[in-house]
Amino acid sequence: MKAGGGDELEVKARVDDPEALRVALARAGATLTFEGAMLDRRFDREGQLDARDEVVRLRIYRPRAGAAWGVLTWKGPVTTRGAYRHREEIEVRVDATEQFPALLMRLGLEVTVRIDRQIEQWELDGAMLRLERYPEMDMLLEVEGEPAAIERAAIATGLPRAAFLPESLPYFVAAYERRTGRPVRLATEP
Repeated sequence: MKAGGGDELEVKARVDDPEALRVALARAGATLTFEGAMLDRRFDREGQLDARDEVVRLRIYRPRAGAAWGVLTWKGPVTTRGAYRHREEIEVRVDATEQFPALLMRLGLEVTVRIDRQIEQWELDGAMLRLERYPEMDMLLEVEGEPAAIERAAIATGLPRAAFLPESLPYFVAAYERRTGRPVRLATEP
């Protein structure tokens, strides 16, 4: 998680064997930096942000132990840079996570997407690797960083490089539903 603004480069992969992934990350020297819940609430005003391919998101981190905190993010339109998904983003850490949804709603925004997951966040040689478990969907691994760091991290996972795609969550939702014939459930609440 970075503070301030900048560019986000990332790839995602489906994970079939999370324990093997954890062993590979530990063997590579990765450090577990967070474990707990990560709750996303995306906001929009009558589809205006979606029409511009922009996102306003409040992400709340609830560690297994300790106090929760949030990150308020604006993301610009999606592009690709080579083999990576790219977005400009601005992030601000917030501690008053309970008041922020009300503040955003007072500004005319409404919650349009809810995503709840349990995560393990790892750091390895300048890359952030986040293992994500959803209420009802495949486990995913997101790798974020600069291209060289992403490539080193992808190799360290033991997963084939071809498994890492510059795709967003809706791509993986559709793939899961096609493969299983079951609907995805991304949030614990409606």
